[in-house]
Parts: sequence; structure tokens; C-alpha cells
Amino acid sequence: MKVGFIGLGNMGLPMAQNLLRAGHELTVYNRTRSRAERLGREGAYVADSPLDVALDVEMLITMLADDEAVEEVIFGVSNVKGAKARGVLHVLGSGAIHVSMSTISVRLSQRLAEMHVRSGQAYVAAPVFGRPEAAAEGKLWIVVAGPSDQIEKCRPLFEVMGQGVFVVGEAVAASNVVKLAGNFMIASMIETLGEAFALVRKSGVDAKQFLEIINGVVFKSLIYQDYGTRIIEERFAPAGFKLRLGLKDIKLALEAAEDISTPMPLVSVIRNQFVSAIACGHGEIDWVGLARVSPDNAGIDEGLRV
Repeated sequence: MKVGFIGLGNMGLPMAQNLLRAGHELTVYNRTRSRAERLGREGAYVADSPLDVALDVEMLITMLADDEAVEEVIFGVSNVKGAKARGVLHVLGSGAIHVSMSTISVRLSQRLAEMHVRSGQAYVAAPVFGRPEAAAEGKLWIVVAGPSDQIEKCRPLFEVMGQGVFVVGEAVAASNVVKLAGNFMIASMIETLGEAFALVRKSGVDAKQFLEIINGVVFKSLIYQDYGTRIIEERFAPAGFKLRLGLKDIKLALEAAEDISTPMPLVSVIRNQFVSAIACGHGEIDWVGLARVSPDNAGIDEGLRV
């Protein structure tokens, strides 16, 4: 299958690599060209611009950081004089499918679907759950929404990149809501662990033992074990998912809730904790670093972080 892939960050690079190794004909673009050239050495064609990626492909996958990056690539960007550079929307072939695997807003996902239909193209929303290690192993969980016939055309790609595909309907925004709600729950877990660890540490209890007790008796969750261990060992770098991007996702969840008048009071609390972490200079560390805010607020010295 002829596939274009734009966005080769911590997640996108291993995802594209798996597609290439599965035998798909891959054209790639990344703003930092050196990351694209890594795939070029494995047989991918390295494009000079996003427009070049979109020419003559059956599927175009975007895996970008935020709404702004997706809008710039798909719709183009205006310069200071008002001139508009074209986006890939204007060159993507009729019948081609844009598969957005980025974590983006509900509003943008809906707009993408509308604009692609107007241009004679198809759009499928397919955000993912999983860290870079899972992406490298082809073990992501992919949440998909869009026209059922288009989803089936994409399924061979999803099966290479993920260990499971959840189809949540034809309304594309459904998958984005699931992703945002899921990331909100993960962020809430990180905050909960940070607060609980601060309490037990300041009370003289070993955090490792606490995690062993709670995760063995109450939760028995692999994700609690993984994230809890990362927090205890302060494995905040290198960042698999940067803390500042976690704030972005929490703000998008809050926006989605406000748009349909759904109160989510905890989202605002989590947002404030992210802002506190970024104010302390932690925006570029892994988002598990959100758990640093509570011990700092509790006045816990570094020597107690065991």
C-alpha cells in the first residue's frame, strides 16, 4: 500500500518504521529532517515538504503534536503579508484517506472530516493509547471512528501498528473524545499517585511498599504498577510524552466538556497541577513528572524521595 506519513516524533517514528518493515511503500516527512532520513536508510522516500508526501498516496497518516501543527500541514498557513501557503488538503488525491492519529481537539477533528469530504477525500480519526515502547513493538491500542468502509481499508495498517483496534462509530469525534477522556483518567491517576506517595513518604512509609500493597490488594493494574514505579524511581527523562503536551490534552478535554455542557470539576484541578509543574520548569520532562508537584508542595526533601 502506498502510504504517506507526516510527523516522526517519539511515537510517529516507530509507527512509520513498522509500516515500512511490513512492506508498505512509504513516503515520510518530518520538520527535523534527520529523523526522516533514518527511515530513508531503510527504504522510505524522504520528502522535502508535506505537500510532496501527499502526492500519489492511498493513505496519509499524520502523527503531530497538536492542533496547530495539524492545521498547518492540512490547511496551510498564512504569512505576515496575508499570502496563504497551500496545505496537503489541496494536493491529496481524490479518494485518498487522511488518517489522523494525533491527539487533537474534537472541534478540529470534525472540521477535518468536513473539509476532506468537500475535497473528495476521506477522513478517519484514529488516536492511539500507548507509550513509545509500545509503538516500537507494534502494540498500540488504536481507537477508530469514521466511515466503516474507509476504516476497513485502513485496517491492514492498524494491524501493523497496534495490538488492538476499537471502532467507536462513524462520527469521527467519538474517537477523539475517547482519547481525551482516557488521557484525563491517566493524568488523574498520576496526580493521585503523586498525592498518595507524598502522604506516605512524609509519614515515614516506604513508597515502594505502599505501591506493592495498594496495587496488590486494591487495583492489580499494570498501568498503576508501571506509572507508580516510574514516579518512585523519578524516571522523568527522556520524556516519552512531554508534560506540556499533557497540559494540552487536559485543556482539550475541558474544551470538549464545555462544548456539550458536561461538568468535569476534576479536570480543572488537574489542569492547575500541570500549570504548577510547568511554572517550576518541568514542561519538557515526561508527564509522570506531574507527580513531583505534590511532594514539592508538601515540603518533602530530595532525601525522602526513595
